[in-house]
Amino acid sequence: MDKKTKEKLVQAALEAQKQAYAPYSKFKVGAAVLAEDGIIYKGANIENAAYPSTICAERSAIVTAISAGNRKVNAIAVVTRNAGSPCGACRQVMREFGGVDLPILIANEAGEIVDETDLSVLLPRSFGPEDLEE
Repeated sequence: MDKKTKEKLVQAALEAQKQAYAPYSKFKVGAAVLAEDGIIYKGANIENAAYPSTICAERSAIVTAISAGNRKVNAIAVVTRNAGSPCGACRQVMREFGGVDLPILIANEAGEIVDETDLSVLLPRSFGPEDLEE
């Protein structure tokens, strides 16, 4: 992925973070995915008083891209105040729609990329759609 694309993804994730609804944890997260159609889709975490009903920013961005008709995301950027890593549920959704080699940019609120990795590192020996094929 080129530097300009990385910068656009992180900037979009920063914009999304401003829309986060996190009245309970105060932990605002923004994410942006580059979908197969070449468009960047944004998502923010949306908390709920019933905590299990909360949706993470990464899943929010992916669901937005999928709802627009995409079936694959090519990269994702995640922004938190301390450059936090995606949770397990988000990693599994990334696996479904991005595959094992999905590039992942993890950035802080200053827009600095703290880690650049791929899903195979964050979710080794993962379970995916091909495991259900007969």
